[in-house]
Amino acid sequence: MTDLGSATAGSSPHPATTFATRVLLVEDDEGDAFLVRELLLDAGSDVTIQRVRSLAEASLELPGEHDCVLLGLGLPDANGLEALGVVLGAAPNIAVLVLTGLADEHRGIEAVAAGAQDYLVKGTIDGQLLARAIRYAVERKRADESVRRLYASELRAAENSRLERGLLPEPVVLSGDVEATTRYRPGRHQSLLGGDFYDLVETDDGTVYAVIGDVAGHGPDEAALGVCLRIAWRTLVLAGVEPEAILPGMDAVLVGERDSDETFATVSMVRVAPDRRSARFWQAGHPLPLLLRGDDTVGRLPDDAAGVALGVVPGTEWTAAEVDLAVGTRVLLFTDGLIEGLDGRGGRGRLGESGLEALLAELLVGSTSARLAGSLLARVQELNGGELTDDVALLLVSWGQPSR
Repeated sequence: MTDLGSATAGSSPHPATTFATRVLLVEDDEGDAFLVRELLLDAGSDVTIQRVRSLAEASLELPGEHDCVLLGLGLPDANGLEALGVVLGAAPNIAVLVLTGLADEHRGIEAVAAGAQDYLVKGTIDGQLLARAIRYAVERKRADESVRRLYASELRAAENSRLERGLLPEPVVLSGDVEATTRYRPGRHQSLLGGDFYDLVETDDGTVYAVIGDVAGHGPDEAALGVCLRIAWRTLVLAGVEPEAILPGMDAVLVGERDSDETFATVSMVRVAPDRRSARFWQAGHPLPLLLRGDDTVGRLPDDAAGVALGVVPGTEWTAAEVDLAVGTRVLLFTDGLIEGLDGRGGRGRLGESGLEALLAELLVGSTSARLAGSLLARVQELNGGELTDDVALLLVSWGQPSR
């Protein structure tokens, strides 16, 4: 049974406030417990004390709303650092001050090394020292927690950076005529990258391969799976695998790496011929790419070019759509976050593919690829009336006359 007591200043006309330091005293010795209360009363400190007599009783009270634990090391059901370990395990965010006897000061030093904020030797302290030690222990613990959170934040930022490098790589461009313009913007509610990924590789014969994809869901698991798919895609391309076998290979990686049978990914892949006069497109449940011709024409692939997403139907084969390319054609691949925002030009419906095409027609005239990509993202966000809720990734592929 716990013994409740208060050590707020007896000379103060006001009761303890909600800002009082809340201390759990774990001490079986009646004399030592009485002395602690009297010292804090004499010091006029704003501290409230709840006293328990054993580690078992302390375990029932922790973590509770305590700011500090005054812990005696000679308890009836625990001795030495064993008691400290139990307290730290039950309340890792609470400051701990260890009380030792004069002959056991070495145990206080060991306790600090094991995680206590400080130690005090019974019989050598006065009220002011005790009150100050409690305040300092609480503040040190808060400082330690701030450092720990900062380290965790920096560690998470480093992990995010590694994920970002995996999802959003540098395109492999071998000739001077190919330009890959990329943009990525995380969704409003996300602290991590989602599963959107893209890549571009130009092979030795001048063929340009590009891919964009989206793993369903958000968070580190989806981002990691997106990295796996993106690396698998690049590996298959660089290994010279036939284009028709690339999506099945990615499908096998997805099925092997996912944690749930419900996880799937959408993918859009294009292969531009070395002479830049034709391209082949493979679609796996993804929004169809758009063909930007000159300064005023936006073309789309035929609707029958669409195929099922990866990870949905075992044994799926994806058929390519063959498209002739006029001089000056650019290919825009994007994830669905670009078209799922609101269209603020009238009504509150989604922007959709038709709205995106209308936007591009407005922005195309005289725009370089970099300017077009930046203006498009800014305009989509403006029409949405604020930050987009989903990740947005886009890959704009353009080229001049082939150099070979």
